Amino acid sequence: MALKDDLAAYAKSIPAELKEKKGVYTFEFTVAERKVLLSKKKLTYSAKYRIDDDKKELRFTEMLKEASSGMSSGDSDFGPGFGFKKESYKTGMGGREGGIEEQSALFGRQYTYAFDYSNVRKAMEEAASKAGFAFKYQITSIGL
Repeated sequence: MALKDDLAAYAKSIPAELKEKKGVYTFEFTVAERKVLLSKKKLTYSAKYRIDDDKKELRFTEMLKEASSGMSSGDSDFGPGFGFKKESYKTGMGGREGGIEEQSALFGRQYTYAFDYSNVRKAMEEAASKAGFAFKYQITSIGL
């Protein structure tokens, strides 16, 4: 089985929908979601990668995104009335370790779902190694 097929099978097992655009593959899934009265907050894990057959390398980046929307009563963090808010946090060099509780502290929110980000990165790295490819982690998707 080719590296491309292995990675597609892994994304499907998470489960996450895999999309491809100009050779860059993206998958994302909701890690946690909170609903309070008429507002909703969602934490999403997103990963992007490119398979470079010429250099025999897999370039990978990951990110956490938080999006909020809905009505607030004036005591929430986006003020009175109707509002939309989107925040994001990119993982640092070498990726993030630990569960969702540690990550969500960076957002100042409390989510009750546990997700270990390093499992995704390790699975991608193992698939690349098994196929004879080098694994390169990037902080951003620029130059991916």
